[in-house]
Amino acid sequence: MLLKLGVDISRLNRNIRRALSVVDAVFLDHNQEPILTSTYEGNHSAGSLHYANDAFDLRLPDDNRLDIVTRIRERLGKDFDVIIEYDHIHIEYDPKP
Repeated sequence: MLLKLGVDISRLNRNIRRALSVVDAVFLDHNQEPILTSTYEGNHSAGSLHYANDAFDLRLPDDNRLDIVTRIRERLGKDFDVIIEYDHIHIEYDPKP
């Protein structure tokens, strides 16, 4: 996994940090390398889980976007939200009761 210059993963909470290895494996299964573009730094919406250190963003992959996102969702399970945004994939740890 590559990190965009200035991205800091040191604050990520345990559960979202574990998601990094899942994302890495799914991308590598598609012969691509994920690029982490944001954790807590940058501008996010008010109340964003980025600021709680429970979210990160990834650059959209070149190919197989829907398949990659589907596989990430399947492997992370119901406690994670995996959302395709305009120019990135947003992943957050947000367990539901």
